[in-house]
Amino acid sequence: MKRTILAPGHELLSYRIHEVTPYINWIYFFHAWGFQPRFAAIANIHGCDSCRALWLTTFPEEERTKASEAMQLFKEANRMLGRLDETISIHCIFRLCQANADGDNLLIEGTTFPLLRQQTPQPDGGPFLCLSDFVRPLSSGKPDIVGLFASTISEEAEETYKSDPYKHLLVQTLNDRLAEAATEKMHEYVRKEAWGYAPDESLSIPDLLVEKYQGIRPAVGYPSLPDQSVNFLLDELLGMKQIGITLTEHGAMHPHSSVCGMMLAHPASRYFSVGKIGEDQLDDYARRRGYAEVFSHYNMNNVLMCLYANVPIGCAICILCYHAAGHWHISI
Repeated sequence: MKRTILAPGHELLSYRIHEVTPYINWIYFFHAWGFQPRFAAIANIHGCDSCRALWLTTFPEEERTKASEAMQLFKEANRMLGRLDETISIHCIFRLCQANADGDNLLIEGTTFPLLRQQTPQPDGGPFLCLSDFVRPLSSGKPDIVGLFASTISEEAEETYKSDPYKHLLVQTLNDRLAEAATEKMHEYVRKEAWGYAPDESLSIPDLLVEKYQGIRPAVGYPSLPDQSVNFLLDELLGMKQIGITLTEHGAMHPHSSVCGMMLAHPASRYFSVGKIGEDQLDDYARRRGYAEVFSHYNMNNVLMCLYANVPIGCAICILCYHAAGHWHISI
């Protein structure tokens, strides 16, 4: 690992492929290739070919051809990782920021970071959650800490084997896993050393991959942080260009094999899905995101694209002249 300290609590980390390979969650790699999770168990088989052959016998006869394909894919993936290790690096950046919760917003180093709250009643009658619930409120008068992060693969990796469709697809699916694996390794370092709120943590990699550690690491675009446009806020706070990440006009990251989000340490923090939100929250969120005030930069259509899974079915935006109405009007 190569470590560069930009400021206290603000670091760049660069990894070689062999350093993060143990942190790969192979279930998602095999899923990208159309294999069900049980076939990813080949990644847990270490040793000679006879051990792998024995693994094949654990499948019903009708599934052994598929299991053999999974085994071959895993072999080819590892050979490719060995080749890429000579030239490709994975880069991470993180920043530990003073922050407080203010309703459904986070106030992070003077920047307002709007979030969404669940509105659909929970089957168990549980509370309507928002990520801000896991950060000390502003009314406490005491600052809390929120970690921000981004991870990406070297840009040249996306150009590898472009003339060979199979190898190029293999590299692309591996790149996605490597960016996530580097994030996993970085988060472990942050918890135990940089932030240090879990210095005695001693978890196996399988335990890490099922998130048995304290805290959560919600990524942008995932169910609890669905709005891709918040990448612009993260970029302002993190400086993602320092590891080669640029954003499209809609907030998508380039290189494609990149991930970013936040790290929360609260012992009660947990993952959840925002789910469907109402017209009232969509309108309020648009105001908190400041779309009306900076219309030339943030088009409200973007938030609807990012939140298509969260807005009510048939929801459409009617953008009235801001000077005439002074607000966004959402109609269903």
